[in-house]
Amino acid sequence: MGAVESTEGEREPLLVPAQPATNTLAQPVFSRVYGRRWFVLIMFSLLGFMQGLVWNTWGPIQNSAKHVFEFSSTDIAVLVLWGPVGYLPWLLFIWLMDKKGLRASLLLSAFFMVLGAALRSVPLKDLHYRRWLIHGGQLLNGLAGPTIMSAGPLLSTTWFAPDQRATATAIASLIGYLGSAGSFLIGPLAVPAPNDTEKWGSTSTINWNQNHIGDRIQFVLYAEFGMIAALFVVVLFYFPSRPPIPPSVAAASQRLSYRSSICRLMSNMRFLMIALAYSVPTGVVAGWAGVLDMILTPAKVSQVDAGWIGFWSIVGGCVFGVAMARFADYIRGMLKLILVLMFAGASLAATWFTLTCLTRLTHLPSTKATLYTSCILVGIFINSSVPIFLELFIETVYPVPEGITCGVVTFLSNLFTGLLLFFLTFYSTELSWLNWCLTGSCIFSLLLLLFFRESYDRLYLDVFVSV
Repeated sequence: MGAVESTEGEREPLLVPAQPATNTLAQPVFSRVYGRRWFVLIMFSLLGFMQGLVWNTWGPIQNSAKHVFEFSSTDIAVLVLWGPVGYLPWLLFIWLMDKKGLRASLLLSAFFMVLGAALRSVPLKDLHYRRWLIHGGQLLNGLAGPTIMSAGPLLSTTWFAPDQRATATAIASLIGYLGSAGSFLIGPLAVPAPNDTEKWGSTSTINWNQNHIGDRIQFVLYAEFGMIAALFVVVLFYFPSRPPIPPSVAAASQRLSYRSSICRLMSNMRFLMIALAYSVPTGVVAGWAGVLDMILTPAKVSQVDAGWIGFWSIVGGCVFGVAMARFADYIRGMLKLILVLMFAGASLAATWFTLTCLTRLTHLPSTKATLYTSCILVGIFINSSVPIFLELFIETVYPVPEGITCGVVTFLSNLFTGLLLFFLTFYSTELSWLNWCLTGSCIFSLLLLLFFRESYDRLYLDVFVSV
């Protein structure tokens, strides 16, 4: 079973302006872009930022969290695991998005985020119940994942013109990664590690105590709760699902039903091939980044340095991803080539990082510079590929709705993240196998991309039907 091309009827636009009886020439579909599209994109992106920030709260400060809340390494892995677990009811959120629009699905997701952030902030003295509240809050934040991670292409198609779609998709889908990067920076800077010291003058040194570290963690939790609550109020008052007039022919065209879309995706071998090429490396790198501090600890990298490495690897991927998406908006029909080049670089960088961490066997120099460079390059190449992949998915399976398509692939990505973190709960003492999983996933994706045959049905509709 291979790809099924869209029919001419499916490409027929829904909104066609009235034509005078005397004019027999075909008229273009009327479209318009609104300035408010940037507000919609910013609000969606900010929610994605906070969802990523809350999800990755504990990995960058794992030493401090163990000291204050008596977490084990398994507990830290489970706290990260709640993100992929929260993705399990993804079909409900995708159905809600398809039937009720983006606003309904986003409001429900934002409500779960507010409730989860509130639970984490309850200052109970009993550590047993406090840990349960923290776990519950992480799970509720994970329930926002299906909408936050998969609705970016739907928002870009609904609100943006064809020459801005890839850029809007990149911003909407990568800001969540930027939130994860922010936790690498905010956590270690706001929360001192138990073995950190602060020097006063040139002679005296003060060690951080447990109460001070707990107060700093509590401050971070309160601040995150306040920001999420403010965003929820704004979205509650104004966040339209769609503009009055669509911005393109593709945005106004007939789409498949929910059930037909799922059947079409599951029977399209080209889609399944590219879905695996996306979900395996992005799922593995998400779990790998969530416990990066644990991976770098044997290399004698401090909590703060590990935070900076994780921060710059994700920030670099976000900046490079937006730049590549803008390039793809100008040079259309080159998505596969861009992805092949990205994953060739990712495979080399991941191999370099893995061998560097095994310096006792490989005798490669393991310095802060080499760890920084190799790890940041991995983040740049893999994270920047996300919006390019999402655009290629939509082109490949059009007229399947964007929310359903991206919901399936992000579910697969979270599935692989969950599997990786699940095994981590059993094998958490020696973590070099995580680096080999990262390298293998990049090479696997590169091979699938080389054999993938691309097509651009949505681009065809916008370029030829609208002319």
